[in-house]
Amino acid sequence: MTSTVNDTDTTTTTTTDGREGWASTIELLWGEREPSGRGPKPAFTIGDIAAAAVRIADANGIAAVSMQRVAGELGYTKMSLYRYVAGKAELLAVMIEEAIGPPPDLSAIGGGWRRRAEAWARLMWETWDRHPWIPGATTGVRPVGPREASWSEAVVAAFAGTGLPGADQMNAAVLLSGHVRNTHSPGAAGSQPWTADHTLDPVLAPLIRARADRFPAIMAATGTPGPHPDDVRQFGLSRILDGIELLMGADSGRGHAG
Repeated sequence: MTSTVNDTDTTTTTTTDGREGWASTIELLWGEREPSGRGPKPAFTIGDIAAAAVRIADANGIAAVSMQRVAGELGYTKMSLYRYVAGKAELLAVMIEEAIGPPPDLSAIGGGWRRRAEAWARLMWETWDRHPWIPGATTGVRPVGPREASWSEAVVAAFAGTGLPGADQMNAAVLLSGHVRNTHSPGAAGSQPWTADHTLDPVLAPLIRARADRFPAIMAATGTPGPHPDDVRQFGLSRILDGIELLMGADSGRGHAG
């Protein structure tokens, strides 16, 4: 992916297939990089760098993050960071791992797969609400770290034992992830002529009302009080889980018929 971190440093680049040049970042994220025994004792750790960058992004947005600013946050020079991260691509990668945190343990949640899948989605929303820059930083083809992979493991595991084939378990995980992303913020799913509380956009409202015969469905839908944005999240999540449950029933029926 093309990083959105604001910096002009030279970094490891990827080709159009999105995977060339990942080796260094993968080694860093998965703890495969051999520590250097040369030079003075390290003044800080990768975790310190990631935490400092996350603080900057949380307070000022991802565009405010640069190697220079992170170094300043730690009280060192920009060049000192290069012993730890090769540039902005690796910096963004370790930031994501730091911000998403350890994966949830859903094994103790009773009520079957549906309760576990619902809990996973809610925990993901909470994480993204704490770090609203994460959705924009996690698009495109890019190297994924162990924490992020473990979040994927948790949601796929929620469907284990349901009878869904492995491919459909992964499809369900992608569907849930997409819903979390689309409902993370009012603008995440694209622009609409209504606001997050389901009233007409104040700029467009007089134009649409003046052409009510052209937009009768929108006029009718926005004429009633809308749910809180959190209700929109739950509405979509419930409908997605309803669909998955129907699929499970259909698969079960086909199995018995055979």
